[in-house]
Amino acid sequence: MVVAVLELTLTFYAESLKDKRSVVKRVLARAKSEFNVSAAEVDELDNPGGAVVAFCSVGSDRRYLEGQLTKLEEFVDRLEIAEIVDAHRELLNV
Repeated sequence: MVVAVLELTLTFYAESLKDKRSVVKRVLARAKSEFNVSAAEVDELDNPGGAVVAFCSVGSDRRYLEGQLTKLEEFVDRLEIAEIVDAHRELLNV
């Protein structure tokens, strides 16, 4: 079993935490509906101008999961809701 994790550091314009929540919710909801992944905001919770979101998927084919993470990162970038500042991927054999 392989666990694939993609962590994206995002930056965007938001005046308040309420505006930020709207941006993060849209990114997470669209990614979850397009890909079969779990997603959550995991860091920078009190920063209105940025967020760290993580996506996770589990499977048996390592190459498929690597491709899925690549497509997911490109998808979030194409949304143009937020700019990706940093991306970190990890594939764990369990």
